Amino acid sequence: MAGIDRRTGAVINNLSSAFQGVEVTLTTPLASRVMRREFGAGVVDILGRAITPTLFATWMQLVATAIDIWEARFAVRRIVPTGSTDEIRTGRAGLLIEADYRPRGHLGDFTVERVVGFTVSFGRGITVRTA
Repeated sequence: MAGIDRRTGAVINNLSSAFQGVEVTLTTPLASRVMRREFGAGVVDILGRAITPTLFATWMQLVATAIDIWEARFAVRRIVPTGSTDEIRTGRAGLLIEADYRPRGHLGDFTVERVVGFTVSFGRGITVRTA
């Protein structure tokens, strides 16, 4: 399966489309879509608040839950925070996400093709990059 890059309009492969889906999910505030109010991650609502260990753990859980619910081609295995304490404190946090890649997961076939790792960076917007 192929998808369309939302910025360039170019054809992209299924894995790149799944990464793009994660980025769209994490950048969408809850209740912001008129026809699908439950779509999104709630991650944007937490950004800019004073960081506590509990809030940071909640933030990581929101990311994992949003990916598991809205991007069926990934099943999150583990999330590891990246960056120093000072980077996290100043809002430049990142996450290394390890997930099972299921290329036909959106069709109900949850066969794992391979394990992939990718990073989600938060700071000036949210970006997803392959690890």
